[in-house]
Amino acid sequence: MRLHPLAADGLIAAALTTVAVLLGTEAVAQGWPALDPLAWTLVALLTIPLVLRTRAPVTVCLAVHACWTVYVTLDYWPVVGSFGPMLAVYTVASLRPTRTAAACAALLAAVWIYAGLRSDSGAMASVAGQAVGFPLVLWRFGYVARRTGELTLRLRAEQADRARREVAEERVRIARELHDVVAHHIAVINVQAGLARFVFHSDARTARDALDTIEGASGEALAELRRMLGLLRADGVQGADGAPAPGLDQLDEMVTRVRTGGVGVELRVTGTPRPLPPGVQLCVYRVVQEALTNVLKHAPGADAAVELAYRAGEVAVSVTDGGPSEGLDPVTPAERGGHGLIGMRERAKLYGGTIVVGPRSEGGFGVRLTLPTPVQAARRGDTVRE
Repeated sequence: MRLHPLAADGLIAAALTTVAVLLGTEAVAQGWPALDPLAWTLVALLTIPLVLRTRAPVTVCLAVHACWTVYVTLDYWPVVGSFGPMLAVYTVASLRPTRTAAACAALLAAVWIYAGLRSDSGAMASVAGQAVGFPLVLWRFGYVARRTGELTLRLRAEQADRARREVAEERVRIARELHDVVAHHIAVINVQAGLARFVFHSDARTARDALDTIEGASGEALAELRRMLGLLRADGVQGADGAPAPGLDQLDEMVTRVRTGGVGVELRVTGTPRPLPPGVQLCVYRVVQEALTNVLKHAPGADAAVELAYRAGEVAVSVTDGGPSEGLDPVTPAERGGHGLIGMRERAKLYGGTIVVGPRSEGGFGVRLTLPTPVQAARRGDTVRE
């Protein structure tokens, strides 16, 4: 149960008042004068102001020390009134800068020594030791409490800032995934729709095949969107339909789909295929998907080649095209890259790989991605040529 700070301070003040009253009844047994009404009033003034100790720590500290000085000057037992000033010094040390806390600790030490001188004690060495030791301990405890509070507030602020950054990064990731899914399939649908319209009256079979491709591409786009939204609804544990993320075993399907869009795509696999982590497979799949989508959109009529190479400690994939057919305006690399280029670069960086994107010397455009395997390999940065 959490108490209001004022209520908590009130309970502490009541507890200290009770202890002071119980201790005050032992004054005669300790060789000190019995406490009269004036003494009890001063005892109350030494503890009751502690209710406001966290709201005005310095003022409360000065007030209780003033009352304690009067109490000692009237030759009452000093120990009875010592609890309030000590708690006040601790409070100042826990809430105020070091200089202020040091001044209040020195005030406590001075009144403590003054009390020893008033009592004509033969153990002044012990009194001096207490006058130095108690304020130092209280200051140290208060300082630790203040630093702990500051670090706690800083930690909470950093956690809130980290949470905001993670939300922003997650939104970027989702936006990139949606871009990859939608852009590729919409590009295929757009090309096939144009083809179907062009041959609608002259070649019914080709038009029908184009419509079948449109149906398949739109269905796959919807399926991937449902899978992604299902992942978000399930807190990223499993998709709504349990469908796995795209992998290298689906490259053939992607190439076939793009090929039906009018782009001659050749897929070559070199090396010995081996199991790869799902994240690496998804990274390769998305980069190839984005590169072929750019060929569809920006290099109509071009032939493309996809080469997947399994090597020792890494996997590499390249997507190259020969440029648009004659008579069509080529698209500049900057126009062809767009946000897709940023997404490819971020994916490569995420898995510690390198990516090179840019025009080829023999004409056309190329994308080359190299990822270390396993994923735990040291990151090697990224290289992007535009």
